Amino acid sequence: GGCGESRRLLALLPRKCSIFQLFFVALLLGFASLLWLQLSCSGDVARRGRGAAAPDPLKPCPPESRASWAEDPSWGPHRLALLIPFRERFEELLAFVPHVHRFLSRKRIRHHIFVLNQVDHYRFNRASLINVGFLESGNDTDYIAMHDVDLLPRNEELDYGFPEAGPFHVASPELHPLYHYKTYVGGILLLTKQHYKMCNGMSNRFWGWGREDDEFYRRIKGAGLQLFRPAGIKTGYKTFQHLHDPAWRKRDQKRIATQKQEQFKVDRDGGLNNVRYRIESRTALSVAGAPCTVLNILLDCDASKTPWCTLS
Repeated sequence: GGCGESRRLLALLPRKCSIFQLFFVALLLGFASLLWLQLSCSGDVARRGRGAAAPDPLKPCPPESRASWAEDPSWGPHRLALLIPFRERFEELLAFVPHVHRFLSRKRIRHHIFVLNQVDHYRFNRASLINVGFLESGNDTDYIAMHDVDLLPRNEELDYGFPEAGPFHVASPELHPLYHYKTYVGGILLLTKQHYKMCNGMSNRFWGWGREDDEFYRRIKGAGLQLFRPAGIKTGYKTFQHLHDPAWRKRDQKRIATQKQEQFKVDRDGGLNNVRYRIESRTALSVAGAPCTVLNILLDCDASKTPWCTLS
């Protein structure tokens, strides 16, 4: 039985082997295992060429210590709040958080990922979620990224740094796999918090999919800001990995009531100043070793102004 097998194994050990010695050997083996795990995880990127597409994801390293960010001046003084509008796309989130966390850490960009999870019963409102994320992101971040959860950066030369001169459109029309018109500012857009306030954030009138980015382009121009885009990126439409499967994940493109006409108008009154919401919960999570904060958000709708916030 089991006891007999144990006695046979013990008989193979040296006669003078003590319990303390066994414990010491086990401790050494444990340390060696941890060292192997650290060296074999996805933090080892030395073999990756500049400008090349990222290989298939490896298993993630443990998250970087926040203390190292503060102590290492090479990380720079700025800190990015990644604002991820979200609803029910958990398989995409599981891929996004560790990928982007590792990508930004390799570039030594201090960052905090906020998953803006809409949990009310209204139609999805990407712009309002970004407004909420901006207001809830705290004073320790000084610029934001409006970042789609289904768009993963693959080229290491993409710039996620502080956009001091003006809004920086990372997912520019010549790089985005789907959208190529000149005024497109969706996918991934960086702004300082000061510049976002100058635009009064995004309009809260866009329930359902689309058009909120086009309205925000007009806000950028109306605020007198210059829009910048990447230069010298040679990977074209392969610069990003697009996770969205339209056959599986249908977009809410319905236009009801007067929504079809209203979607082309500039909202001159609404934005950061009148977004209505409540935070149901705030939860710190680690996804494959990558830290993020999930905000469960209940948006509110004034049906007299935007009756298309529901499909009923």
